[in-house]
Amino acid sequence: MSKMFKFLAMMLTAVLVLSACSSGGGKKDSKSDEALDLQINGDVPTMDSAMATDGLSFDMFFQTMEGLYTLDKNDKAIPAVAKGEPKITNDGKKWTVKLREDAKWSNGDPVTANDFVFAWRKVVDPDTASEYAYILYDIKNAEDINNGDKKPEELGVKAVDDHTLEFELTKSLPYYKELLSFGTFMPQNKKFVEKQGDKYGTTVKSTLYNGPFKMSEWKTDDKVTLEKNDKYWDKDKVKLDEVNYKVVKEASTAVNLYETNKLDIVDLPAEQVKKYKDDKAFNTELDTVTYYFKLNEDTVPEFKNQDFRLAFAKAIDKEAYVKNNLNNGSIPSDNFVPKDFVKDSKGKEYQDGVKNTNQYNVKEAKKHFEKAKKALGKDKFTIELMTYDKDTAKRDAEYFKEQLEKNLEGVTIKIKQQPFKQKLDVVSKGQYEMSLENWIPDYPDPMTFLELYVTDGSHNNTGWSNKEYDKIIKAADSSLASNPDKRLSELQRAEGMLLNEAGIVPLYQVGVAQLQKPNVKNVVNHQFGGVSTLKEAYIEK
Repeated sequence: MSKMFKFLAMMLTAVLVLSACSSGGGKKDSKSDEALDLQINGDVPTMDSAMATDGLSFDMFFQTMEGLYTLDKNDKAIPAVAKGEPKITNDGKKWTVKLREDAKWSNGDPVTANDFVFAWRKVVDPDTASEYAYILYDIKNAEDINNGDKKPEELGVKAVDDHTLEFELTKSLPYYKELLSFGTFMPQNKKFVEKQGDKYGTTVKSTLYNGPFKMSEWKTDDKVTLEKNDKYWDKDKVKLDEVNYKVVKEASTAVNLYETNKLDIVDLPAEQVKKYKDDKAFNTELDTVTYYFKLNEDTVPEFKNQDFRLAFAKAIDKEAYVKNNLNNGSIPSDNFVPKDFVKDSKGKEYQDGVKNTNQYNVKEAKKHFEKAKKALGKDKFTIELMTYDKDTAKRDAEYFKEQLEKNLEGVTIKIKQQPFKQKLDVVSKGQYEMSLENWIPDYPDPMTFLELYVTDGSHNNTGWSNKEYDKIIKAADSSLASNPDKRLSELQRAEGMLLNEAGIVPLYQVGVAQLQKPNVKNVVNHQFGGVSTLKEAYIEK
């Protein structure tokens, strides 16, 4: 599968569509001819790697930060701050990584093993309240520390010397080197971070960078500018002088900019696909990202009733939605883990083993709804649907509203649009009733989706809970690790529980339809973790 179409596709799933722009024809406001102008639909929430939870922040990290490893064009881990391959002993549990001595922060300080120790301890420290602390739980003592039972200093990681990092896992994991490229594992300069305090990662000057680029401008809800980092160890491979992100929320505006030669890559709204589908610059591709509804049982007690949730899950015609509202290669989905993401040892598609009876079926939706009304003792329900503030979001929300109100008589849906950054914050605090969400995988395994909905998980602010589900997820991360096919079959069983109880309501798997001009080269895009890598991107003259 070609990677060239992933740049915008992954940002679309974060509701942050990126569009690369050429330097040709004197059309740019950039200071340099070697620049990309990119469109985003909202502000960057944070540049603190311990606090980020969204696709745009993680994409910014991939441009401005480096961990031990990064991803190549085939999504395989390659050395970044690490000098080479890790030394792995103790049945895959003990890792020793040598760090390159020429890695520096943008202020000239060397990047050391202590920067990783500090950053990782910060993530698991319960006082940090990192939503992504769980992703470090495979490191010895991490979970106990995050639960308050041990001190951050007891985390199984240490600096043997300035350029040797050693850490101990609770088990051997085949994808761990790829996981180490993820934003939450990025280093932080302790002296600098502590000096900035609560302001760290909120402005250009309160952030430090060790990657190919550094921020030179960050204006809330306006623009972000990156410039080449002259302290970066591999700066000779960085071709671009600037990367300019401009907040543009209207899809029609983006298309107009493409037409006037001010954008080189643009995502097409549904109504534009027919016009451009025969254009040689047109491409469409399926991505590994799922959009779905969260149903909050804590703010809407009716969602505690399984029949009520199932009625919502079966009442929406997803096929008509992706055809009419998206028309961009997206496909309707009744599953949480996407298609073409994981296969078993025999090459069989993971999705095929998930037993899910939760498809669109108006007759069954009405049946569940009648049972729910009888159990709840009421027949009128008003629920607020929270969505994003980009220009196509209201039309999409109105489709879901129409479907639910038509097929479930007595339901009234009120639409509430929120800017991306605010929506992220409100939902993370559980201050919503029903919310349109998406998930970009963090690493190449079904667990990156399924571990989100364990009881009291940091991302599970729905109130849904199933002890058998929790048991399977725990076993998949421990006792089943040595039996990959058995582990996958158990994860398929767990996903079936989540779906058949309508703990969440999957809607569609993201596709992208776009136009791309040929002079933007070497934009590397990823199926998980960081969205894209611009390190060796360039503009062909």
